[in-house]
Amino acid sequence: MFVAATLALLVTMAMALTRAFLGPTVYDRIVAVNMFGTKALLLIAVLGFLTERPEFLDIALVYALINFVGVIAIMKFFRYSHLGMPHAKDDLGDL
Repeated sequence: MFVAATLALLVTMAMALTRAFLGPTVYDRIVAVNMFGTKALLLIAVLGFLTERPEFLDIALVYALINFVGVIAIMKFFRYSHLGMPHAKDDLGDL
């Protein structure tokens, strides 16, 4: 059963990589990379369960946080072309 779950995760990771390389827009590629990171997180958790090593769940949680922050930073960069504080005249309409 867990082997089937691991194989299903690997197949969906391959499909996410395909979308990341062939995606028509940059946003499709970013979502595909986020999905790949989520599937990698699940793979780490399944492998930790199979090997009976609960510390893998801690690693998976740290990886999830890094994945989330990274995707938010990339999305902000592609929307505003910078990661620092926005200029006052650039974002007044978004408040």
